[in-house]
Amino acid sequence: MKITHARVREAVADLCVRANVVLRPDVTRALRTAQKTERNRRARLLLGQLLENARAAKSDRVAICQDTGLPVVFVGIGPDVDLRGLDLEGAVREGVKRGYRRGCLRDSIVRDPLRRDGGTHFSGCAIHYEMTASKGLSLTVLPKGFGCENKTQLRLFSPTAPREAIEDFIVACVRQAGPDACPPYVVGVGIGGASDTACLLSKQALLRPLTARARTASLRAMVRRVHKRLNATGIGPLGLGGDATALGVNILTHPTHIAGLPVCVNISCHALRSAHVRLT
Repeated sequence: MKITHARVREAVADLCVRANVVLRPDVTRALRTAQKTERNRRARLLLGQLLENARAAKSDRVAICQDTGLPVVFVGIGPDVDLRGLDLEGAVREGVKRGYRRGCLRDSIVRDPLRRDGGTHFSGCAIHYEMTASKGLSLTVLPKGFGCENKTQLRLFSPTAPREAIEDFIVACVRQAGPDACPPYVVGVGIGGASDTACLLSKQALLRPLTARARTASLRAMVRRVHKRLNATGIGPLGLGGDATALGVNILTHPTHIAGLPVCVNISCHALRSAHVRLT
C-alpha cells in the first residue's frame, strides 16, 4: 500500500490540532467520575472548572492548555505499507509544523537544547517508529507539556527488589511532583527492557485508555494498589487537597536482563492529550 507525503502531512497536522483542542473522552469521563465521588467541596469545584475548561476549548477551538507541549509522534508501520519514495520523517515534521500553525498553538520548542535559542517555528517533535502486525500506517500524537514531563523519574532497581519497593517508588514520584504538574494526574509506568525501553514504555502507557486492563492479574492488582495509595496522598486537584490525585495508572512491562530491573515513571497532568489515526 502506497501512502503519499501529503496524506501523512495532513493527517499529522489534523492530529496536532485535535490532540491540543479536544480532551480525550476517557480522560473526560474520569474527571466526571472523580467529581461525582469527590468528598472535598473545593476539590469538586476545581474538577468542575477543569471540565468547563475542556468544554470551552473544544467549543471555541482553542488549546486546552497554553503549554501545547513537545509533540511526541508514534508511527506504527504495518506489513503492507510501501515506504519507497516517501520521506516519512519529513512528512511527519511538516505535519507538525502545519498543524501547530493552523491551530494557533504555542511554539515551545528550541532548536539547541544547550544554547536555548533557534526556534523551530513549530517543526520540532520527537518521533518513535515501530513495525507492527496491523495493516496500514498508525499515527499517534502526544503533545507532552513539560510541567509534568519534568517530573519523570528513572530508577535502576536491583533485580531482587520486591514489588513493594517499586510501588513505593511510583508513589514517591507523585508525592515529589506534588501540585507542580497540575493534578489530578495520569501515571504511566514502564518496567523492564533497558533504561531507554522503560522510559519509552512509560510514555506509551499514557496512550492506553484509562480503563484498559493490565496484561496479567498480578499487574492489575499492582495498578489497583498504587492507584489507591496515590489518591490517599491527599494532594488532590491542583494540589489543593482532595481524593482525586490520580485519574488513572497504567503499567507496561518488557523482558529484561537477569541483572537489571529498570523502572520509569512518567506523569501527565489532568490534560492528558493525544489523538490517533490509522491510514489504510
